[in-house]
Amino acid sequence: MNTPCRIVVMAKAPVAGHAKTRLIAALGAQGAAALAERLLNHAVLQALAAELGPVELCGAPAFNPRPTDHGRGPPAAVHPAFERLADAWPITLSEQGPGDLGMRMHRAFERALGLMPTATGRVLLTGTDAPALDASVLRRAAEALADADAVFVPAHDGGYALVGLRRPAPTLFEDMVWSTPTVMAHTRGRLAAAGLRHTELPPLHDIDVPADLAHLPPGWLS
Repeated sequence: MNTPCRIVVMAKAPVAGHAKTRLIAALGAQGAAALAERLLNHAVLQALAAELGPVELCGAPAFNPRPTDHGRGPPAAVHPAFERLADAWPITLSEQGPGDLGMRMHRAFERALGLMPTATGRVLLTGTDAPALDASVLRRAAEALADADAVFVPAHDGGYALVGLRRPAPTLFEDMVWSTPTVMAHTRGRLAAAGLRHTELPPLHDIDVPADLAHLPPGWLS
């Protein structure tokens, strides 16, 4: 693919007791955080392996951050899990900032699209919860944006694991009730209302609750 496509991986810092909280009953707080970090590392490495363009890791605020020289907490990007990835691989770090998930997603798209050539800008935004969202899926999603305004990888739980855009589309993210089985359905309605042509790739499984652990790659919990 010749047209560059920026990939933004949105992630929550893998802090025990605050990451993957719905999995704590099955894995314990430390085990859930360890899985969150493994999912994070996998998502970033797959984004790099896709070789589509720049990769950005956009972090949510960490708990108990280390102090800076100015006596204030640092941005989420300096959480050790994020720092390790930035030290090891050619990625940039950014902060999600305040607001609900929709506000943070829209802000990430505006920033990332602003860094791309205006006529050919393409941005894919993913989370870290779907381990089957690999480099090949990312390439297919980027290719879909050659003909569509938006591309989605739905999740089996009713949400979506990836959204890609060629230009900002704030109405897709405003006042959405997130983490519900109707997110993708409501998004389809908003796409139609905005006159946006979109493509959907086959749905994938998110790893959110204990029953989802069956969809992890073999050996991930060993």
